[in-house]
Amino acid sequence: MAGRTRAAHASQGALRGRGHPHPRAPAGQLGRRRVGVPLTTDTAKGGTSGAPVRQATFRQVFAVREFRALFGTFLLSAAGDELARVALTVLVYARTESPLLAALTFAIGYLPWLLGGPLLSALADRFPRREVLIATDLARAALVALMALPGVPLWLLLFLLFVVGLCAPPFESARSALMTDVLDDDRYAVATSIVGSTVQLAQVGGFLAGGALLLVFSPSTALLVDAATFLISAVWLGARLQRRPAPAAADDATGPPSLWQDALAGLRLVRGTPRLLAIIGVVWLGTGFLYAPEGIAAPLADELGGGPTAVGVLLAANPLGLTIGGLGIARLVPPHHRERLVEPLVVLSLAAVLASGLVAVLAGPGPSTYWTVVALLFVSGLGGAWTIPLNVAFVQAVPRAYRGRAFGVAVSGIAGIQGIGALASGLAAEAVGPSMVVALAGGLGMIALAPVLWAYRGTRIQAPATVDAEGASRE
Repeated sequence: MAGRTRAAHASQGALRGRGHPHPRAPAGQLGRRRVGVPLTTDTAKGGTSGAPVRQATFRQVFAVREFRALFGTFLLSAAGDELARVALTVLVYARTESPLLAALTFAIGYLPWLLGGPLLSALADRFPRREVLIATDLARAALVALMALPGVPLWLLLFLLFVVGLCAPPFESARSALMTDVLDDDRYAVATSIVGSTVQLAQVGGFLAGGALLLVFSPSTALLVDAATFLISAVWLGARLQRRPAPAAADDATGPPSLWQDALAGLRLVRGTPRLLAIIGVVWLGTGFLYAPEGIAAPLADELGGGPTAVGVLLAANPLGLTIGGLGIARLVPPHHRERLVEPLVVLSLAAVLASGLVAVLAGPGPSTYWTVVALLFVSGLGGAWTIPLNVAFVQAVPRAYRGRAFGVAVSGIAGIQGIGALASGLAAEAVGPSMVVALAGGLGMIALAPVLWAYRGTRIQAPATVDAEGASRE
């Protein structure tokens, strides 16, 4: 909810808005690289031997102390965020019975990325990333605690939610870029799948807890829990992360440019790199259509005959599928085969959304229809594991000093599209009903993604096997 996009939970860290939003933000990998480095390049020593990267294990990833801190704090606060998000969404829908206002509540946390994401993300390259993480966590803890005060009007609650969301771009960009400083080689890829997948379990727990707690507690309780997760995160990160200089200052001997110049440099990098453009195109459109139905989860559950708890289960189905699919990609698929799965997984994820909408439209309300929709959204989550190989491909194409800004551009687009998609789904649901909106999202998504996937496939085939790498820090 308050400040983490699905891209970010992807994106958390993925190029996916679940997250982030989560979305959640993309996680980084070390090395100054030229565009188009394949997954089979040996980057650990900065060479270009083309030797396959050795597949990392979960134990090797969790052996890195700083990763444990980044992982643990993100998981903790993600659960609090989703608990609060579902509480606010159900609260607004209960007060207004408006699918549009419920979608607005769900989407408003993503909009700051669209309005200020690239600019605010530049802070992750201008200042030490550890300090950026701690400062934004403390600010969000205070703001969310204000939201939990009794009697806060709805308009003020939504405004504070928007302000809290402004802290997300620098935080997510700093966290994602810092992943590149603590992990190398396939440890990064495995860590990406761990973060992007297990954070979905946190979302599952948050969604389910949010629906259940609404039967007993007020939304203020959920907001206080979320505020506490930000505070704990700040303390944990301060105790466990090493101090590092700001990467932009280390790479720029002529003095720091303005914040606007930093942001524009990140935009120029993405715009001038066909590989990055293709990857971002797939991610933006894919997440836009794939997660648009989340904004109408409350009215969809109501249409199918469910209550507040049904909303939580409906929202939890996709992240649970992504958890299993992401871990399967990381541990069962060799590194050099992962990127080949992007196209079929994208199609699977959207086809399942289309099928769930058609089932809801044709079968009508009832328990069997509801659980069939939940099962199909779970399958859509399994297909959503396409974000993991795209994360790897993205960071391989971005120089270290630009990663905060490049992540900011990518995640800002993800969050903005998720917010717009949620609002569009709310508007459409007012006219044609939630079930039809879900079916349209899946069908139109497959049509829109076809040319973008073709362009992405071309950049993958043409990618040169060269790399200019910097050494990774190790423990």
